[in-house]
Amino acid sequence: MITSLSIKNYALIEKLSIDFSKGFSIITGETGAGKSIILGALGLVLGKRSDLTSLKNKEEKCVIEAHFEISKYNLLPFFEANDLDYEEDTIIRREILPSGKSRAFINDSPVNLQELQELSLYLIDIHSQQQTQELSDENVQFKIIDAIANNQHDILQYQTLLKSYKTDKSHLNTLLKRQGDSIKEQEYNTFLLDELASAKLKSGEQEVLEADFEKLNNVEIIKESIDKSLAIANEEQIGVLDHLKEIKVSLQKIASFSPDYHSLLERITSITIEFDDISDELNRCSEKLINDPEQLELISQKLQLIFNLQKKHQVTTVDELLEIQTKLENSILEIGNLEEEISELTHIIQEKTIALDALSAVIHENRVGSIPVLSQKLIAILETLGMPNVRFNIDINATLNYYANGKDEIQFLFSANKGTDFGLLKKVASGGEMSRIMLAVKAILAQYSKLPTLIFDEIDTGVSGEIAIRMGEIMKEMSTSMQIFAITHLPQIAAKGTAHFKVFKSTVGDDTQSELKLLNTEERVVEIAQMLSGTVVSDSALNHAKALLN
Repeated sequence: MITSLSIKNYALIEKLSIDFSKGFSIITGETGAGKSIILGALGLVLGKRSDLTSLKNKEEKCVIEAHFEISKYNLLPFFEANDLDYEEDTIIRREILPSGKSRAFINDSPVNLQELQELSLYLIDIHSQQQTQELSDENVQFKIIDAIANNQHDILQYQTLLKSYKTDKSHLNTLLKRQGDSIKEQEYNTFLLDELASAKLKSGEQEVLEADFEKLNNVEIIKESIDKSLAIANEEQIGVLDHLKEIKVSLQKIASFSPDYHSLLERITSITIEFDDISDELNRCSEKLINDPEQLELISQKLQLIFNLQKKHQVTTVDELLEIQTKLENSILEIGNLEEEISELTHIIQEKTIALDALSAVIHENRVGSIPVLSQKLIAILETLGMPNVRFNIDINATLNYYANGKDEIQFLFSANKGTDFGLLKKVASGGEMSRIMLAVKAILAQYSKLPTLIFDEIDTGVSGEIAIRMGEIMKEMSTSMQIFAITHLPQIAAKGTAHFKVFKSTVGDDTQSELKLLNTEERVVEIAQMLSGTVVSDSALNHAKALLN
């Protein structure tokens, strides 16, 4: 439950600090006095977004701080999961800076708005007039049914499984699209692969082929040059090799006379050996050199094939062609792997479908079983609220579709009077009837909810007199198990509260401020009397107020 609220520099509030008690608290005040401001401040504490218009003084920061007593609400797991300090007296603080930036703290630990919003779900439910209209929304109707049916755990399991199911379905659709695209490309890719494979390409062979091509294409020129070289080297008397041998013999005669001469002998000996080896190599090259037009043609064809493939695939080397060949092989292989992956994923989806169907069947049965309970409770409460002939027709039909909370569709029909047909709530229920129905719903849910605090913002719209008294009594009954706040303009409801706060405006100099005050007994009598008769309080209004309070 909320135990205190302090507000600084927010809207029309310069500074406000107020303590709250458990039970049934009333908040009253003239229209425009600032009741919505109090709710707005609470909304910021609970994680709503802010803007600079929230600041009263644009030069100073706005600070809103709320204390909550949470010892009875088993919130330790939430604090541990979010790495927050757990305190039985938990403090939530929201700051809005003049720059427009907003900060939030739980027990002085910085948190983001999402964490704040998640915690608020366990702390306060603010029921606005807008929510009354939302009663006709299917999602809201399901929440009511599921609370009574105790479906929360099963729905959580269902939603977790549904999320996984949808992820798998999306992945399967992606794979099927890839498969479709691959099948279209497979024939062309297979053709390209066969073309490359038939070429029997090898890394580095292009260079070898080009060298062989040059050799065979110029065989006559090469042979002529080699033969001429051999003649110069080996011709008798004037050949280079004979002259080198003669120089060697001459140097051998003087080598012993000087180290320099011996060095020259070694050098000429080395040259002679090297030149002799060159001559032998030239002989071997000459012997191997054959004019082979057929081989030349084969090499030419292979090179032309390589050039054509390089041009086709827009590359310049055989290694790049081999890379393309590998990619094509992998691509074609991937189609087979894709089929296997699709088969496995399809099986997983089928299993999840079975599990989803089983969970949704349990949820459906629980909902169907809760309908009589909900109808009886609603009728019992509404009879006391001046609707003795009210009837409900709640149909829950299982479908083939997977919705966020199961596979059901709901039809929530209502009849307020005898002899009238059932109709949809939003079409046949008046504003006053909707207010009473919503109060009845909240009263029922309070029996199943562990929520510590509930705030009613003018739920009494469209009712008065004896009905208002009974609405006040119902809220007071609810306050025995939870903290209840009611913002109201009806004295009949205001009189049922255990604590009464008044929101009012005051003028300080040129400044207008909203204030919130806890009324004592005498002040409360006067406030209720004013709600009965207006600004001028008569003796009869005072007596009537005292009677309502007793």
